[in-house]
Amino acid sequence: MLGESFIGDDPVALVLGDNIFYGSGMTKQLADSSDPDGGIVFAYRVNNPTDYGVVEFDSNFNALSIEEKPKLPKSNYAVPGLYFYDNNVIEISKNLKPSYRGEYEITDVNKHYLQMGKLKVNVLDRGTAWLDTGSFSSLMAASQFIEVIEQRQGLKVGCIEEVAYLNGFINDNQMQFLADKYAKSGYGDYLADLLINK
Repeated sequence: MLGESFIGDDPVALVLGDNIFYGSGMTKQLADSSDPDGGIVFAYRVNNPTDYGVVEFDSNFNALSIEEKPKLPKSNYAVPGLYFYDNNVIEISKNLKPSYRGEYEITDVNKHYLQMGKLKVNVLDRGTAWLDTGSFSSLMAASQFIEVIEQRQGLKVGCIEEVAYLNGFINDNQMQFLADKYAKSGYGDYLADLLINK
């Protein structure tokens, strides 16, 4: 609801701020999900589904049920904080009632699409890492994971300037401006190297 004027008539992607996703196949999965007819929740296989919201789905990846931290889970697939919705999500959100915590719950949005028979599931593959950084220990583990990847490859994870540049959203001059802006840090050096090694 807060983003209604920005969203306009477009579909919506929602990523919870304490989630990090990393994997080589994600670019295609996200692109394939970007204009849904209804809603799409992502699913990630976990060993301990009772700790998560769990989605059950059929062979056509239609969601059959979603439960929050079930005692008897119907699947081993957790729902991480990554969702795509058609533009109807704005009106659906406006008609939600706050939960007992006084908050609007994304689970209620998903249940609305589920009841309409318009909730699909996109399963993240085995090579994808899903990191939840909602606690001090999980934030530390995520930081160490990203540090290892970046040191080994010499490439940044989640560098929005790099993504924008490689996709043609910003040009050489704009990239140079950003590299100069961060020139006193290793981040600025990384952006400058992208221009040199394009």
